[in-house]
Amino acid sequence: MLDARYVREHSDAVRAALADRASSWDLDAFIGIDEERRDLIAKVEKLQARRNEASRLVGQMMKEPRTEAAGALKNEVRSINEELSALQALLDTIEADARDMLLTVPNLPHESVPVGRDENDNPEVRRWGTPRVFDFEPKAHWDIGPDLGIIDFERAVKLAQSRFVLMGGLGARLERSVINMMLDTHTARGYKEWWPPILANAETLTGTGQLPKFEDDLFKTQSDPPLYLVPTAEVVLTNIHRDETVDASLLPLRYTAFTPCFREEAGAAGRDTRGMIRVHQFDKVELVKFATPETSLDELESMLTDACHILELLELPYRVIELCTGDLGFGAAKTYDVEVWLPSYDGYKEISSCSDCWDFQARRASIRYRDPAGFKGGRFVHTLNGSGLAVGRTVAAILENFQNADGSVTVPEALRPYMGVDVIE
Repeated sequence: MLDARYVREHSDAVRAALADRASSWDLDAFIGIDEERRDLIAKVEKLQARRNEASRLVGQMMKEPRTEAAGALKNEVRSINEELSALQALLDTIEADARDMLLTVPNLPHESVPVGRDENDNPEVRRWGTPRVFDFEPKAHWDIGPDLGIIDFERAVKLAQSRFVLMGGLGARLERSVINMMLDTHTARGYKEWWPPILANAETLTGTGQLPKFEDDLFKTQSDPPLYLVPTAEVVLTNIHRDETVDASLLPLRYTAFTPCFREEAGAAGRDTRGMIRVHQFDKVELVKFATPETSLDELESMLTDACHILELLELPYRVIELCTGDLGFGAAKTYDVEVWLPSYDGYKEISSCSDCWDFQARRASIRYRDPAGFKGGRFVHTLNGSGLAVGRTVAAILENFQNADGSVTVPEALRPYMGVDVIE
């Protein structure tokens, strides 16, 4: 959420930033609502001042013999109270409208973000590793897994529907091994592990920005009020400190968690329908940070390093790109995507997205820290999140990059202590 005062006082800068993001958010409509809100506040305050003065005078007159003037003032106070009641109801409605609008405006890009229209304008930052050159015809993971008897897409459809995955035997062990290896690595690098709920309430999803704008992408229960299956552990990890003020000495806070994640993938028909790339349920290890404004960009770079470290341990080639203004996610001020090499695509595919959300989520979720300088009421923290990593895509990358001519798959050395075998065959 943006600061209403900032939007009002820097409307030209906000308009330019929204244009860079290709956002259709109606800035003029918000400014109109905000002006009406401030006019009403001024009227309410003026009436309240007059009522207080009239009430004071009535009190003085009541100490003397009752007069017509006291009666007139009482009538005026009664009339003012009625008018105030009507104005307050109108003000409550307009303030709700203004907040609703602010909940749908995307974050503003950081000044360092390259300006561009879409993913075609995302600059590449760096690459690591060299894609393998096969001396045989490599297979895609959606063929490797079934051939080895470790992934069963057909039975997954029987159990649920399309875009679900059933894994068994060494496939299930591979999934679990990747999760454990990621968590062990991140906790060793200073992240605190959590085991959070995978159902969240509306306030939690509003805090991180999934609601109200992206409700169509969420699975939800039919309870009243409904609960939502988390689309990412970012949602619950970030909201651990919702409506709290954190001591500055504790920052930065670094959290990690594994959760299954659930997404409707509304509007994604026809995209990556085969295999484990775009599914309704997938496992992910998430990284979340709470930082001061002065350190958040440095924390973003270190989070990116932490995500990439997993791929380097697994010896999987990857590249890093920086998202341009037109490709940024709703809540992000700055984002790096990490893309792993997948032979089945003959190219790189996103496996992590590391974002600095600035104070956008903290403002929505009311997460502050006590500023040592004594800033009244505390300052909003900066929140960051990133995949560390998407587990299913990591498994797919392992199967494809480490496959052998005989159909077996060599287990990366970093995973062997978890797997207990060197080869899946």
